Amino acid sequence: MTPRAPAPPVRDELLTTGEVAALLRVHPKHVYRLLKRGIPVRRAGGKWLFPREEVLQWSASSARPGPEPTAAPSGYVPAPLLAANGDLAVETLLARHHDEGHPLVGFVLADRTHALALLEGGQVLAAGWHGELPAETEGRGGLARLHLVHREVGLVAAPGKRPPALERLSQLRLASRPPTAGVRHHLDHVLREAGLDSRTVHRRARLHASHRDVACAVARGEADVGLASHAWASRLGLSFRSLGHEAYGLVIPTALLGEPAVAGLCETAQGSAFRRSLQGVPGYEPGDTGKLQVLAARPATRARPGQAKKEAAR
Repeated sequence: MTPRAPAPPVRDELLTTGEVAALLRVHPKHVYRLLKRGIPVRRAGGKWLFPREEVLQWSASSARPGPEPTAAPSGYVPAPLLAANGDLAVETLLARHHDEGHPLVGFVLADRTHALALLEGGQVLAAGWHGELPAETEGRGGLARLHLVHREVGLVAAPGKRPPALERLSQLRLASRPPTAGVRHHLDHVLREAGLDSRTVHRRARLHASHRDVACAVARGEADVGLASHAWASRLGLSFRSLGHEAYGLVIPTALLGEPAVAGLCETAQGSAFRRSLQGVPGYEPGDTGKLQVLAARPATRARPGQAKKEAAR
């Protein structure tokens, strides 16, 4: 009988979150909690990958029961709150999150600038964000982005009425957003390209706190035209004219990814039920919904002359 050749050595392969969960026989959301306990992990192309043999060795040495950590490494755990604009994707995420029995997460209405300030101040678990993060924020590191949806934003008008040309905005009752709102950058950009001054256009405008408030003002007849998402325009039966598309999601401190409420949000966003609920919503493209990306830190640099204007126009 010919002796069987010895098996080749097992390569220390890199596992995905789902694969390491199957290896350790735990729920995938529990992997996020294991990050706080020091499970070996690598980052490649914005994804978390786990070296198989190192994970097994770590698991064996960590088999003794111990207290579950309850605080982030920075020494605090913010209140279970999410700060964001009233986007339908966020409302849907929270609704599904609660329906699936995850820890309760509350909602704080804030535009993207104020939401990020609340996050940096340790007052919320996550913040809604679209567009590029400020260089000084990325320079601090320790942030992850949870993608929810690609959305379309633009001008909305009453049902059956085409949103007016940009040149007419200063003559009409405009429901707009504050300069700190990310969607405002789209309007200001197209106004500059058309040779129009945003300050003149907004001289008589009424600024609202959310897409919902803008759409409702137009629907009630309090404004002739507004700046909002296609999703909210469709929800209220308004006419819509596109100004652009953008990726929308949440930014979360990586130190908090193991918190039950945050792990639940990630699990809900990565579930098929949430993705199905976004399909068919006008102006939404849920292609990468649920993708979690650790943001690479980059050192903050002093802006070159004219660079700030280019960043604002993105």
